[in-house]
Amino acid sequence: MTAVRPESPPATRLNWVRALYERRRWLWVVPVVPAAVVALLVMAVLPPDQTLDNLGEFALKLVPFGCAVAAVALMPRWRVAPWLLLLAVFVYMGYLDTELVLRIQEYGRTALTDEGTFAPIYQFELFITTFIVLFALMAYRLGGARTANVLKTGLAAILVVISGLNDLTFWAANDVWAAGEKPEALHWASHMIVFTGGPPSVPTAVVFMVVHLALAGVIVALPVGKWVDRKLAP
Repeated sequence: MTAVRPESPPATRLNWVRALYERRRWLWVVPVVPAAVVALLVMAVLPPDQTLDNLGEFALKLVPFGCAVAAVALMPRWRVAPWLLLLAVFVYMGYLDTELVLRIQEYGRTALTDEGTFAPIYQFELFITTFIVLFALMAYRLGGARTANVLKTGLAAILVVISGLNDLTFWAANDVWAAGEKPEALHWASHMIVFTGGPPSVPTAVVFMVVHLALAGVIVALPVGKWVDRKLAP
């Protein structure tokens, strides 16, 4: 009687979602490294710069924000969560708030003699904005939100930050201009200029903002949690 060789089971594709899920306990550390390295490069090594020269620089300065969002989304929900949130408040009040005031005071002393003295304030204000967004995401995550929801909320928040919303409100609310009347273009919005090729007009800036806010809304509405559950299903 001839023995029949059993057929080999069909090869299955690697389920990356499940593979990452199984390593979720320490996976949050991975995006922390590029976030910390690039943030240190931008904040401590490179000189303060108020403008973006190209898309590469724009992407580089978004790396810490994006990686930090991923790290917070993957963060385990530890029992020490209240202490972490309290530590974040301590860092804000003990360093960020004080450092911003010191930079404003320095600007007041040197504004008339140094044209570039506002750049350190602008740089640090962006750092504080990032800190506030991450603080809110961390509270959301440690309060019980799942990774998928924190991640899509963080990505939507990044889109809101770079939408130019604050540039338009600055244009609308500021009554003090060198020429005595509101400018027709947002010449300071360099993150728009790298896309438009020149200072965007107010209507262009509004379109830029609306597109980003719409994309943020789409991302928040995506059923990412259901997609992840489908990948994790046995």
